[in-house]
Amino acid sequence: MAADVVVVGAGAGGIIAAWRAACSGAKVVLLEKTVRVGTKILISGGGKCNITHAGSVEDVLKGFRPNEARFIRPACYRFTNAQIVEMLTSRGLEVYTRPDGRIFPVDQTAKDVVRILGTYLEDAKVDLRLEHAVTGVDIDQGRVCAVRYRAAGGEEASMPTKAVIVCSGGSSYPNSGTTGDGWPWAKALGHSIVKVRAALAPIYLRLDPEVLADRSGVPLRDCLLKARQAGKEFARWRSDVLFTHHGVTGPTVLGVSREVAERLLLGEVTLEADLLPDKRFEDLTSELLEYAGQNPKRLVASFVDAVAPSRLVDSILDSAAVPRDLACARLDKKARNRLVETLKGWSFGAVRAVPLEKGEVVAGGVSLDEVDPQTMRSKLVDGLYFCGEVLDIAGAVGGYNLQAAFATGYVAGESAASTFRKT
Repeated sequence: MAADVVVVGAGAGGIIAAWRAACSGAKVVLLEKTVRVGTKILISGGGKCNITHAGSVEDVLKGFRPNEARFIRPACYRFTNAQIVEMLTSRGLEVYTRPDGRIFPVDQTAKDVVRILGTYLEDAKVDLRLEHAVTGVDIDQGRVCAVRYRAAGGEEASMPTKAVIVCSGGSSYPNSGTTGDGWPWAKALGHSIVKVRAALAPIYLRLDPEVLADRSGVPLRDCLLKARQAGKEFARWRSDVLFTHHGVTGPTVLGVSREVAERLLLGEVTLEADLLPDKRFEDLTSELLEYAGQNPKRLVASFVDAVAPSRLVDSILDSAAVPRDLACARLDKKARNRLVETLKGWSFGAVRAVPLEKGEVVAGGVSLDEVDPQTMRSKLVDGLYFCGEVLDIAGAVGGYNLQAAFATGYVAGESAASTFRKT
């Protein structure tokens, strides 16, 4: 059986690409190697699904590095964040926007987002085939002619087609099915693959396992995380941090993880957190001095307990070299300054690793120089298109990456549908 357009991968980009190509008049087959569509969407935002980011298109583009923003700009204007929200809300999804611009379902979850997107595939009569793992793309005289795949039963087959959209994702969360399959195919067809590295990922720390175990599960709300190398700050992000058995995660950690992963190749990286980013050093010092004066018999630990999770109080005091049984009346100026300095810059220690396989997305992939940003068409092979995380694009945490996938998928689908009409 032949198809006008074959879409490889039923993630965010692939779903929109298949739907748009079918709506544009193409006979579309969507091949997905796992047992379900939208697996990465299902784990987005901890299962709640951070659908996209609010604001203007230019606001969305600020979530990407300049070269990536330039590349996806045409696509983001062709299919905006407002349009994907409209697609979902018009079929019953209720959404809200957090103060940081992240858009989530109100009472529903990522499963509802995937379910609604599935109805668009059904309405467009996309031929969805689950448990069909693509193994390669064939070309003849410089243009796509077929896709090779392995069906659910294990049999090898080939599907003739004039257009292929590769939306197979990156290599983050490999258990979800995104294992970087598309990169070897692209490389075999002559494309350059930019070195893959962690982007939105947790960070592992060089701390004693007992310390990590004791802190695991403890959150730090609304802190300012700073990453340093040789004492110089190179990245910062403000939001929540969550301690784990290996180190730290959460929106703040994801926000600096790409820069940390890159700098880690050059030398040691350390992390520190300002636990009270809205308070100046002088103001916090005054508050501590006033508290100590009003509560001379209470322990200094009681002041720390009021501004940090109880399970972290001892660690913070240890970092400040303040005895745990010290009464406020005995808090001298040097100890007071050490404590304030710690609250304004509590060191998490050195980074051990930024695990690529644990990231929500990865940086690196098919070189943007070899793809037309107006169409998502390969500049090297006729009939070959790319969208989503298979490309060298990695936005900030906050719904930016799903938006990039939706937008590039839309353009790839529309452009690929025009391929079969021209031949």
